[in-house]
Parts: sequence; structure tokens; C-alpha cells
Amino acid sequence: MGFVVGLVIGLIFGLGLIVAFVRSENARSKQRSDLATTIAAFARMKVEDSRKLLSPEYYPSWVVFSQLQKLTWLNLHLEKIWPYVNEAASELIKANVEPMLEQYKPVILASLTFSKLTLGTVAPQFTGVSIIEDGTEGITMELEMQWDGNPSIILDIKTYLGVALPVQVKDIGFTGVFRLMFRPLVDELPCFGAVCFSLRKKKKLDFKLKVIGGDISTIPGLSDAIESMIRDAVEDSITWPVRKIIPILPGDYSDLELKPVGILEVKLVQAKELTNKDMIGKSDPYAVLYVRPLRDRMKKSRTINNQLNPVWNEHFEFVIEDASTQHLVIKIYDDEGVQSSELIGCAQLQLSDLEPGKVKDMWLKLVKDLEIQRDNKNRGQVQLELLYIPNGMENGFTNPFTQKFSMTSLEKVLKSGTEGKEVVENGGEAKRREVIVRGVLSVTVISAEDLTPGDLMGKADPYVVLILKKTESKNKTRVVNDSLNPVWNQTFDFVVEDGLHDMLILEVWDHDTFGKDYMGRCILTLTRVILEGEYKDTFPLDGAKTGTLNLNLKWNPQPIYRDS
Repeated sequence: MGFVVGLVIGLIFGLGLIVAFVRSENARSKQRSDLATTIAAFARMKVEDSRKLLSPEYYPSWVVFSQLQKLTWLNLHLEKIWPYVNEAASELIKANVEPMLEQYKPVILASLTFSKLTLGTVAPQFTGVSIIEDGTEGITMELEMQWDGNPSIILDIKTYLGVALPVQVKDIGFTGVFRLMFRPLVDELPCFGAVCFSLRKKKKLDFKLKVIGGDISTIPGLSDAIESMIRDAVEDSITWPVRKIIPILPGDYSDLELKPVGILEVKLVQAKELTNKDMIGKSDPYAVLYVRPLRDRMKKSRTINNQLNPVWNEHFEFVIEDASTQHLVIKIYDDEGVQSSELIGCAQLQLSDLEPGKVKDMWLKLVKDLEIQRDNKNRGQVQLELLYIPNGMENGFTNPFTQKFSMTSLEKVLKSGTEGKEVVENGGEAKRREVIVRGVLSVTVISAEDLTPGDLMGKADPYVVLILKKTESKNKTRVVNDSLNPVWNQTFDFVVEDGLHDMLILEVWDHDTFGKDYMGRCILTLTRVILEGEYKDTFPLDGAKTGTLNLNLKWNPQPIYRDS
């Protein structure tokens, strides 16, 4: 009997093991099948699919999605014909570049010519090509090129001191993107009228200068002057939006030439929380702004000493040639006196992000390098007011004060007529008249919220000091005792003599019996209230952990005019 029971139990246990094993194998088979299906789905994924799954901030910095197509075939053929390209291009480059260098030569040089120019034995490599859909008639193509060549370039330099120096340009490294435009399209072979080419983006341009048989440092400043000359020549002669036009078919191609398309008005307001670059004291910051990095088109602010929260309130104007691709660059430096200035941080803004005719007030985060935007270190922020005015928009850009004048720029603001000129009735010479934006600014300090406690009891006795920067006119509210959310509802009037060049500073203080404690501030330009007439808004306090101010601003214009 025991044997039978044992046999039955053994059979049941064995069958159980068999069933469990089969089920386990089926589950593993299903898992492998699901995994294979998932891998196959990933294999079919396109770049657009991966972008939908993960937003860009989740990718490591080395992951780059490129739209470029490879050009291995072109590089192979270029290597074969490079010796012939070198012979043909060397003389062509020499003939075209020498007049350009003469134009940009430093004042300390009497003459500058090529005594030797060959492109060497290393051909450039085209790393990719893309077709640009810019909505214009024609075909636009961009080629990315990299060249670490071994050219033989010797400049014959003569100074006004009678010194002649053969300077060798060596160790050239270049990476950039060239743009080719085939337009207009025509019904005659080769189906386009002209080719435009330009250096769309200069990613890297490195080279060294060496005096043959001598030391270039024997003439102080010569190396920097020659290097600046070469970079300026490249920037101003071929870098986008400058373009070279090669007619293919007879015709008028003046519409393809570089022309100004508008004006960008920039007000550099302030910066805050800048990185301190000095071991003793604080940095002495100043700003450099440009759209095209040419020496005569770069703007520099004044230096504000020993300050990490500088207020500039300075205006600059830039000519724009292509609003769809150009950008504004701002770099903040620490002035080191006779030594080279040290970069604190930089930022850039695409002009395509601006709405024409609308003032945009914005804070830009400073980064170490414009090419590497993922900078987690806090280097500070800079505040700008920007206004882009395309050509031909002035007549419709109405002055909020009167219908007889139009606003053509943020800095000069209001000018008589579209050209800012007035014809004298007796037939005399036309005079330029500038409108001085004069008026009365009414500021209502409504309340504050969530102020930082100023004493051990977790309370404060806050009041607000209002300062008009240019005239240093001051007013202050009453003190509200024991409150972190005070309500004032007090109105103050300021007579403003020059609205677009003035600022309103509001400082919040904690009143104490034996003094006062700083609780934060906000700085406002008058541009918005001048344009809108009146507005109500909430402003965060700078220099405080928490806290906001609720304000109402109203502008009563009283414009006056002066001849300039």
C-alpha cells in the first residue's frame, strides 16, 4: 500500500516539475520574442522618433543629431585632383587676397605682400552636406569642411621703420560651413543664373605666425596686429552674411548683393550675480556687444568698478543684413587694467526670436562658451531691451505720444518724419530734430509679498525707497510694522527729463530703531511705460531669497524738441 501511495506522489511531483518547466520555457520564449520585437522597433527608429521619446536635455552633451549627408566619394576624388587644384588655386588666391590684406593692414606696416603661397599636399575634407529649405526661390546648400593643412605661406612685411620681415603662416587648422546658393532658377541650362558662396559658420580658425630667421616679438604688437588683420579680412570679406556672386548667365543680380534689411536697437540694462574674477575685491565688469565681430562694428560699455551687479543702462545700434540667421552676442569681461581682460561669461540671442516693432525685455544666462550651451555653473545673468525695426516699417511704427511723429529707434526714439529731418520754410538747409522724451512718471507702490524676514522674530518693518537714477530724485513710502506682506498704496510723481535714458530703482529696506537692513531691489527702465502709457505688474526683488513688489506705473508725456 505504501508503495502505491509513494508511486502516486512521485508521479504527481514529476508531472508538476514537467508542467513548471514547460511553462517556464514558454515564458522565457515569450520574453525573448518581445525583446526581439523591441530591438527590431529600435532598429527602425528614425531621428525624429528618438526626439519624440526623449527631450534634448536628457541626452549627454556628446550626442548630436546631424542632418548632414556624408561625402566620402567627394573627398576621394578631391584627394586625387588636389595637386592640380593647388596649382590653379594658389595664384587665384594670391591675386584676390593681396588687395584685401592691403585694405586691412595695420597702420604700423608700410606694405604687405605674398612672397610665397601654396596650399600644400593635404586636401580639405568635406564632412557633410545639407539642403536648406529657406522658402526662397532657388537652391541653398551647406557644406561642412575641415582642413588641417600644411600650406606654405610667407608674407613679405615692411614697416615704416624700414624693417623688412618674412613672416610664415603655419599650422593652419580650419573648420567651417560654406553656403552655396543657386539662384535665380531659370528655364535655360544650367537652370540657374548665378552662384553665391559664403562662409556660413566659422567654427575654428587657428594658425601660428613665425618670422623666418628671427623672432616676431622683436616688434611689440606686430603678431597681434597681423592676426587681427587676417581675422578681420576673413570676417568682412567672406563670412556670412557677406557673399560672393559669380554670374553664370548674363543678367542683373544686384538683388543678391548684401544689403541692410533693418536696425537692431539694444539697451544694455544691467547684470546680476556675476562670477568674481578678482582675488581681492570684486570684478570690474564691462560688456562687448556685436552682431558681426568686426572691430568697427563692436560696441563696448563703460567699466563699472568693484561690482558684481552692475547697472549700465546704455544704448547701442546695429545694422542687420539677415535677420533670419544673424544673432546678437554679448560678452562680459573683468577689466584687469594693463593686463588682458578676463571673460566672465557670454550669451547670444537669435534675431529671428524677436518680433519686429515690439520691444522685448529679457534676461540671458551667461555661459563659458557659446558653442557649449550646457553650462551648469552660475556665471550670472544680463538684462537687455531689444527692438528690431525692418527697413520700410518706420511709417507704420507709431509714436504713442502724437500721430505726427514716428518712432524709428529705441535710442533716438522720436524723430520728425520718416528720416528725422525737418525742411525749413525759407528753403534753408534741413535740420535734424530729436524728441526728448520728457514727462511725468507716476509710480504707485501697491504692496509687497513674501519678503525675507529681517529680525529674529521672523518679521520686518519694510518701506520702499524710489530713486530716479539720472536726477537722483528720491521718495519713500511709510513704514509698515511687523509685516512680510505690507500694503502701501502710495503714489509718487517724478518729472523725467529724458525717459529712454533714465531708470527707476526701487529698494526695499527693513526699518530698525538703530539703523536699517537691505531687503532687495528691482530696477526698471521706462521704455515699457512710455510705449504702453500705463501698466500694472509684479516684479521679483533682486538680492533677496524671496519677495516681490506690486507696482502700477503711468506715463504723462510732455515731449520737447531740440535741433541736433
